[in-house]
Amino acid sequence: MKIAVTSLENKKAGEVELNEAVFGLPVRADLLARMVNYQLAKRRAGTHKVKERGEVRGSTRKIKNQKGGGARHGSIRANIFRGGGVVHGPRVRDHSHDLPKKVRLLALKTALSAKAAEGKLVVLDNTEVKEPKTSALVKQLAALGWSSALVIDGASVNEGFARASRNIPCVDVLPQQGANVFDILRRDTLVLTKDAVEALEARLK
Repeated sequence: MKIAVTSLENKKAGEVELNEAVFGLPVRADLLARMVNYQLAKRRAGTHKVKERGEVRGSTRKIKNQKGGGARHGSIRANIFRGGGVVHGPRVRDHSHDLPKKVRLLALKTALSAKAAEGKLVVLDNTEVKEPKTSALVKQLAALGWSSALVIDGASVNEGFARASRNIPCVDVLPQQGANVFDILRRDTLVLTKDAVEALEARLK
C-alpha cells in the first residue's frame, strides 16, 4: 500500500510503502471497544469511597428497649437513620483488568488500519518548524485541513513542534512509543512521520 508523503508547507515530499500487515487489516469494532475499555479502566483512580456503618460517628448503644414499643434497633449508625452508614457504596479498588498482549497489539494495528481505510491517515516527512510559534503552526495546520489531529513522531517529539502545538485545541503530539488506540480514535486525522511509520512497522509486524 503506497501513500503520498506531505510536508508542513502542504507540499508533496514523495511516497512511502505501508506494510499491509500493520495498515491493511480488516476493521474489527469489537477489538477496538475492548482496548478502549481496557485503557479507560486502567486510568481510573478508584479512590471513590463512602463511610459504612462501622465508620460513621454515633453511639452504639441500643436505641430503645427490646420490648415495650418502638422498633427493634440496635444502633443509630444503621443505614436507615440520617447520618448513618451507606450500604453497598463504592469502595477504594482497582478497576483495571487484564487483556492479552496479542489482543492489545492487534487492536493497535486495527486502529491504524481503520484510519488508513477511512482515508484519514497522513504521512508527514518531519515535524521540524522554522520557528516554534503557535500562531504560525495554526496557519499551517489550517492550510492542511487538520482541525482534530493526533501527530505521532519518531523516538522523540520535535521540541519546537511540541512547544508550538501545546496550546492548540484538539491537536495532540506523541512519540511512537506512546501510540495507543484511544488517542488514535479520539482524533479525526492520524498524522505519522516517516520515522513513526518505520518504528511502528518494526514494532508491530
